[in-house]
Amino acid sequence: MAEKIAILGAGSWGSILASVLDENGSEVRIWSYNPEQVKELNEKHTNKRYVKDYTYSESIVAYSDIEIAIEDADDILFVVPTQVTRSVARQVGEIMKRTGQKATILHASKGIEEKTYDRLSQVLAEEIAPENRDAIAVLSGPSQAEDVARHDITLVTVASENQHAAEKLQKLFMNNYFRVYTNDDVIGVEIGAALKNIIALGAGALHGLGYGDNAKAALMTRGLAEISRLGTSFGANPLTFIGLSGVGDIIVTATSTNSRNWRAGNELGQGKSLSEVVENMGMVIEGVATARAAYELSQERGIEMPITTAIYKVLYENLEIRDAIRWAMTRDGKAEIG
Repeated sequence: MAEKIAILGAGSWGSILASVLDENGSEVRIWSYNPEQVKELNEKHTNKRYVKDYTYSESIVAYSDIEIAIEDADDILFVVPTQVTRSVARQVGEIMKRTGQKATILHASKGIEEKTYDRLSQVLAEEIAPENRDAIAVLSGPSQAEDVARHDITLVTVASENQHAAEKLQKLFMNNYFRVYTNDDVIGVEIGAALKNIIALGAGALHGLGYGDNAKAALMTRGLAEISRLGTSFGANPLTFIGLSGVGDIIVTATSTNSRNWRAGNELGQGKSLSEVVENMGMVIEGVATARAAYELSQERGIEMPITTAIYKVLYENLEIRDAIRWAMTRDGKAEIG
């Protein structure tokens, strides 16, 4: 019998993951808060605002009613923007509590909640009662939706403290172009996934300013170092950051023009204001909110994160990008390791 999977969020990543699961034989429902998007998916089988020139299977059914979308689902996958995950999860938790439904809860979003600094698995655990969930897991890795749509070779990881759940989800998603590994380091996978968006903003800004490959390589390498410092302070396995959800995700997000964080940084480097960039993008730029959360966490925990600090000051204190680079480059000398 086919696994019933509800995907909450019909953006580029959520809708393409729906296609992967549909191709693998699952019964897929997808929810969107936008009735026009639901109508387009059901009638035209397209999602032009998010994925151009792509046609979805007619067997994927979209809903604007979240209760109908999750009814009897074996697995519920959250792919909504970080800052609305809690409100959506609260709705789901209330429905599941009322109906007695139980499911595996999974997310594929990349960010840290502002103010609480919660990782998304923590948000889901707080809003969905233990009796209504088999496990909580996260799917992450270097995976641009546009590339997955054309069946480019893609490798990701699914992390959960529940090994059985991780292995079940691995089988559901894996096929001849989409390979999935398991990991038990939820903390490391989520922190790597969230903070790489900050580095992508920086990489885009360097490109917009005209810097070359040396600068971009330096940014990604040292960016990974400070992500690892913050992550291990929470108990993450340092090896996670040299894996798919660490260095892998940084490489793809900080080099691809498909990355909205890279594109946002590129526009900032070309002299546009943050408000102009946000308006032009028309979609959530996760790295902007994550930069604030990561900066505040680094201050709270006494973790040195100069790249994050520089990007935070550009975004929120109106520091000129060239001045931020000059500050970062002229700090006191340090040992590379340690």
